Amino acid sequence: MTTRLLLLLLGSLLLTAACGAPAPAPTPPSTTTAPSTTSALSATPTAGPAPTSWVMPDLVGVNLQDAQNAIQSLTDFGIAITTSTDATGAGRSQLLDRNWTVCSQNVAPGESITADTAIDFAVVQLDESC
Repeated sequence: MTTRLLLLLLGSLLLTAACGAPAPAPTPPSTTTAPSTTSALSATPTAGPAPTSWVMPDLVGVNLQDAQNAIQSLTDFGIAITTSTDATGAGRSQLLDRNWTVCSQNVAPGESITADTAIDFAVVQLDESC
């Protein structure tokens, strides 16, 4: 029985040693105070307001899709939609804008345009004359 008790105690000690003591609590990271950035931020230039008007380019002779892209690019999508009409008077719809050429525009080149300006291009198909 004494041998049995010794083996039991020895087993208990081994298990306790194998499990080990509880892990120490992690040490909190050291804290440092960052230098103030208030003065650096106030010296940083800020972007100005977006333009509210632009100068209408001359898009006569340009492919309709390219003309529309030019207006969107110029205005940074301030004017996202333009319209187009069949210059022949036949009332055809411009389903594939790349198949049409701008013959005239309702806003003259050099005029000021804003987001409220309605721009319309009179167009013909690529194989037609204005």
